[in-house]
Amino acid sequence: MDQWRRTLYGLNPYLLSTTSTVFFILQIALAFLLFDRSGMPVLRLAGWILWAIGAAFGILPTFTLRAKGGVPPGRPTADTARVVDSGLYAVVRHPQFMAQEFLCLAVTFIAQHWVVVVIGIVPMVLTYLDAIREDQACIRKFGDDYRRYMERVPRMNLVAGVIRLLQRKYGGAD
Repeated sequence: MDQWRRTLYGLNPYLLSTTSTVFFILQIALAFLLFDRSGMPVLRLAGWILWAIGAAFGILPTFTLRAKGGVPPGRPTADTARVVDSGLYAVVRHPQFMAQEFLCLAVTFIAQHWVVVVIGIVPMVLTYLDAIREDQACIRKFGDDYRRYMERVPRMNLVAGVIRLLQRKYGGAD
């Protein structure tokens, strides 16, 4: 297990996200080619809802990081100077990775073809591994502040994140 962690943490930081993106683009292209018109409408609707949620999770965190993260003017949001724990970051630690998960799942629900499902598993797994790697990078960058944040907010479990947020907000036990 330690060897696996060392390998994961030692990867080029762009390798997982680049590979994940390539497979996601492949998934979308195959969804167009293999779209099942006879598929279940309720799944297709769920897919479009997931797509909208994924888009929100992909876009909104950028504004939160700019407003709360101490990002210097003209610099990318990756240059945050402090841990951000508001907005979607109060629910999950990696909302933009969560967006990728939602979008991959959305494409599978919309296309409803087994090849699209199988191809979609690859970016979902790689995105989750990238989130694990990103936690380690944030620990190196922010130290104990990030460790405390990790204790309060789950990595990418939306249900647990909402429950914990409500408990913090309304005084329940954490």
